[in-house]
Formats: sequence, C-alpha cells, structure tokens
Amino acid sequence: MKKSLLALAALGAFAGVAHAQSSVTLYGIIDEGFNINTNSGGHHLYNLSSGVMQGSRFGLRGAEDLGGGLKAVFVLENGFDVNTGKLGQGGLLFGRQAYVGLSSSQFGTVTLGRQYDSVVDYVGPLEVGDQWGGYIAAHPQDLDNFNNAYRTNNTVKFTSVNYAGLTFGGTYSFGGQAGNFSQNQIWSLGAGYNNGPLVLGVGYLNARTPNNFGGLFNNGSTTAPLSNALASTSTVYGGFSTANTYQVIGAGGAYTFGAATFGLTYSNVSFRNLGAVAGAANGVAYQRGSNATFNNVEANFKYQFTPALLAGFAFDYTDGSSTTLANGTSNGGAKYFQYALGTDYFLSKRTDVYLIGVYQHATGTNSLGEPAVASINNLTPSSTNNVFTARVGIRHKF
Repeated sequence: MKKSLLALAALGAFAGVAHAQSSVTLYGIIDEGFNINTNSGGHHLYNLSSGVMQGSRFGLRGAEDLGGGLKAVFVLENGFDVNTGKLGQGGLLFGRQAYVGLSSSQFGTVTLGRQYDSVVDYVGPLEVGDQWGGYIAAHPQDLDNFNNAYRTNNTVKFTSVNYAGLTFGGTYSFGGQAGNFSQNQIWSLGAGYNNGPLVLGVGYLNARTPNNFGGLFNNGSTTAPLSNALASTSTVYGGFSTANTYQVIGAGGAYTFGAATFGLTYSNVSFRNLGAVAGAANGVAYQRGSNATFNNVEANFKYQFTPALLAGFAFDYTDGSSTTLANGTSNGGAKYFQYALGTDYFLSKRTDVYLIGVYQHATGTNSLGEPAVASINNLTPSSTNNVFTARVGIRHKF
C-alpha cells in the first residue's frame, strides 16, 4: 500500500512538470535589396545585399513557467545572407544571440551566453541606424557599437523589471584566458526610461584587449584572425588596434510631438593605452600609453505621415582627436560629416518596402596616418573623402 501511494505521488509530481506552461516561438526577418555605391574602393558598385535595414535571421525563443513568478528562458538566433545562404557573424551557427537563463517577475532576468551589451540595449535604439536608416546610416564604421557590430561572448547579463518606465542592467564577459583575468574581459552598464512621449538611454562599455582573438572585435569568427584583423576592415579606427582598452560612453533621447519624433545621441569613444598589444597596425606605431578619442553627435527626425508611411532625416558628426605617434609627431585626427534620408512604407504588419540614401564627407588624417576617406558602416571605404550610397529594399518578418 505504501509503495502504491509513493508511486502515485511520484506520478503526480511528474504530471505537474509535464503540464508546466511553456512555449517556443520560431521567428525571423528576411531583408533584401538593391544598392548603389558611388565609390567602393575607387569603383562604382551596383549589387544586391542582405540585411541592411535589419539583419536577416531566424531564431527560437522559449519560456517555461516554473511557478511563483519565475520562468526559464532561452534564445537561439542565427544570422544569414539571403543571396548566398551563408551564415553570418563569421560563420557562427547562432552568431546573433545564444543564451539561457531565469526570469523573475519581481526582480528581473539573468541570462548566460552570447549576448548584446548595455550600450546596444539602452542607447542603440535611439540611433537612426537602429530605426529607419539601417546599418548604412549608423555612425562611421559603427565606432561606438550603437548598431551592434560586435556581440559579447561568455556573458552574464542582468536586466531589471520595468519600474514605471525605468529599466537598468549590466553585463560581464569572462575573458577566458588562463593566468590573465583581465585579458579579453568585457563589462557594461546601462539604463533606460520610456514613458509617454519621452525616451532616454545611457550606457557604458569597457572591453580589454579588444583586437585579440576572442576579444570584442574578433569574437564573431570561427578561425583565428590575422594579427591586425581590425586594421584591415576599418580606416576610421583600425590603426588603433594595439589599444589595451576600448571604452564607450553613450547617451541619447527622443521626444514625440504628435506625428513627429526628434532624437539626439552622443558617444565618447576611447582607444586607451595604445601600443599595449604587440605590433603596429598597418605600419602605424603610436606612442605607447597614448589614447585616441572620438566624440560623436547625431540629430535625427522622423515623421509618421500615416500609420503605414514614415520618413526621416539624420545628421551625424564625428570628431577624432589628435594622437601622438611613436616618433613624437602628431596624427591630427579625422572628422566625418554624414547625412541620411529614408522612407519606409508598410504593405502589411509584417512586410515593408524602404528607400535609404546616405552621404558622407571626411576630412583630416585617419587612424592609419593617411588622408581620411569616407567610410560608411559595413561598406568598403571610398578612395576619396566623399561617398554616396542608396538602397531600395524589402523586409519581411515572420
């Protein structure tokens, strides 16, 4: 009799687990379009490309109710190229996001895995590149990571619940280097306020040895990078790849008046203690211990003509500081002036067509010690100090 009662109790416990409320959602975005670039490394370029307005992706999102306001949550999100079918983020299967954790309705959520930092979460949405402009309207080569060019691996993340519009959180990424606790470690903090017409956000990001394999700039590849991988992709800040620390301080806000929304973002980006990582980027050697700093300001405007049609304009200014070379001379720094126009028309709740145009002008001396050239985010730098690119695209969400 006792054995029967025990068996019934065990079956009841398992039945409770089996019937615990849970859900798994398959979702995704397919973004494709035609581009015109007036100067791609010295040549006009006409091509199709994937994921400009938003990265093409598919993912799985799940939650299981554990009772008492506690849930188990997970996300696995893949990026891909529509034109070729290849994986994004350097060939990673779930290169966009991959995490699991626990969520409490009283306190917040703790997750573990490959995730976004706090600058991306709280300030990024206020930049026009994360709205109607796509990655081509992000700041030059996304130098402040507002457009999420880089994810963080091995990350513990906390996100608070919503307190009357206020949320906050932070991340810590273990470097994973034996005998060197700080190498490749990344941490960030941020907060946001969203209530009625007003949206505000602040964030801080600190990444040690960002250009090392496994560091922030090289954690999206499945193979070890070249010694100066960053320098080969960015004229804006590639010459600063020997920095010991990459630091971003960001803030932004937006206010909506009827159909019009005005926004403003600011970032201070610093490559600190240059020369700490062995080697000179593309032959440029900076004075050991010196810093390179950028200040960026974006003003943007959006008008919602109808629920289905919007248009926007943005101006972005980037000011690079003077930096001392190893021989004692000075690199005067570069300035970038960028203008973006865009319109987006929703054919349905899940499908829209859009048009974006971006013009950029550069002056001064870039990080490689050369005359600055226009360098729109995620595109091949121009051979001159001016460039214009335009895109017409279609996006479908499922």
